[in-house]
Amino acid sequence: MRTLFETPSAYRPSDAERAAPLPPVQGVLFDFSNTLFQMIPLEAWLRRVGHASGRLALLDAPGAEAEISRQLRTAFQLPSVGALQQGRDLSPERHRQAMRGWWRHVDFLRGAEETAYRELTAPDAWIPYPDTEPTLRALRSSGLRIAVVSDFAWDLRAHLAHHGMSDLIDSCVISYEQGREKPDPHLFFKACADLGTEPRATLMVGDNPVRDGGATVCGLRTYILPAENRTGERGLADILRLTSERQTRDAQPPR
Repeated sequence: MRTLFETPSAYRPSDAERAAPLPPVQGVLFDFSNTLFQMIPLEAWLRRVGHASGRLALLDAPGAEAEISRQLRTAFQLPSVGALQQGRDLSPERHRQAMRGWWRHVDFLRGAEETAYRELTAPDAWIPYPDTEPTLRALRSSGLRIAVVSDFAWDLRAHLAHHGMSDLIDSCVISYEQGREKPDPHLFFKACADLGTEPRATLMVGDNPVRDGGATVCGLRTYILPAENRTGERGLADILRLTSERQTRDAQPPR
């Protein structure tokens, strides 16, 4: 059946699939940054940069960190800096260039850009939310397959390994390895293929309605978290509720 207002889609379910109930969720895709993990606080990162670059004393001046934060925000609004951010996660080189082009406008970071970049990409510079590991383990124990689909310019597996979570992820589809950024359908389809799940039986979880929400065009269900700077749990427990249909179904005795 065709309708006047067709829903744009990169996925073409059969007539039988469209008429049948949606299948239970069999796999979950997660965004990485600000969904599963977040960067360490700005103050901690600046102190690490200061220590490694010999500039730590500069941070002890009254209002130093507030002024650095202001300069970072102001510089990010510059057209030249904004232009560098476009497509920055397509390769490590582009990302490094984007960061250097931003940080050179900040007094504290100027001349220490490479040190700052090492501290940005260090395995322990990104930390999981308090509910990340419990949620992943609960999904794992229920038999669901899990992948990360992320716009990231270096190998985020280092952060997973540092926090002992490598065994909780079946696949990582990362923009710099694919030469594509979300919402490119290729990334979502590849993650589903890696997991061996059909798109219609897969859930995408992220915090960006444009990039992560693009999974809906591929036939996935999508859950968008509030885009806020969380200091506590991320709210990932909701994913367990959304996927509980599978657990309930599997627990029912055969008829």
